[in-house]
Amino acid sequence: MNSIAKLLDIQYPIFQGAMAYIARYPLASAVSEAGGLGIIAAGGLSSEELREQIRRTQERTKKPFAVNLMLQMDNIPEQVEVLIEEGVKIVTTGAGTPKPYLERLKQANIKVFPVIPSVKLAQKMEQLGVDGIIAEGMEAGGHIGETTSMALIPQVVQAVAIPVIAAGGIGDGRGMAAAFALGAQGVQMGTAFLTVAECPVHENYQQAILQADDTATVVLHKTKGGAIRGLKNNLTDKEKTNEAFSIEVLKRATDIGDTENGAVMAGQIAGLFSEVKPAKALIEEVYAEAAVICQNIKID
Repeated sequence: MNSIAKLLDIQYPIFQGAMAYIARYPLASAVSEAGGLGIIAAGGLSSEELREQIRRTQERTKKPFAVNLMLQMDNIPEQVEVLIEEGVKIVTTGAGTPKPYLERLKQANIKVFPVIPSVKLAQKMEQLGVDGIIAEGMEAGGHIGETTSMALIPQVVQAVAIPVIAAGGIGDGRGMAAAFALGAQGVQMGTAFLTVAECPVHENYQQAILQADDTATVVLHKTKGGAIRGLKNNLTDKEKTNEAFSIEVLKRATDIGDTENGAVMAGQIAGLFSEVKPAKALIEEVYAEAAVICQNIKID
């Protein structure tokens, strides 16, 4: 068994991305039940809403799942307590450092995997004592760093001794095999899981992903640093900064289905997908393809 899969007691070393206002219990439970690591996105949830999401996931699967903490939110201390009370054993983090909460999480035997965009931050997270890191290249959807996955992953693997999960631009077995070749122990996919049947996003959003091609996304820069990637539409044509990707316009796309005037976050890999399939089928196909490639690849 793959070492990260063994560590987390999952069948396949495939993490589901924590997509804001999308990664809720229907998707997380389906991914975990299929053998991957389903992840609930806690950003935007009250403590009790998060508790409900966790319990509904537990009703649907007895297999491990994770919760992602968006650390810029004001209610993180309360959310941490909910995780502990409800018996969650794996946490991923983003939008900040988990340092203020790490001791509490580790006391509860919760494994912590921060999402990082650079070698420097990977090393800082290792020094804090996290269990592994998710190295995300700029090909990903949503908030991104400045380095591509191809360049970032091997440098992070070289710089730290803890497990590395590769993210950004991975959507099939070829991408997974490439991640293994670069030294990662697993992959995280976000855009790919937008196309599965169990994804609780508006149908218009899902169809926008399925109709996208390789040049469909655009990167908008924040007014105070950083960048966000999503599909080009009327909104991105008008806006040039992060105002185009506010919570309100994100929910306009995810909940209402306005994909022209809402924020449709997606990665550059969106053009790879053309059909909706069950999460189980996606996971099994990705892993099987990667296994064949890793077994058969030859360098003459």
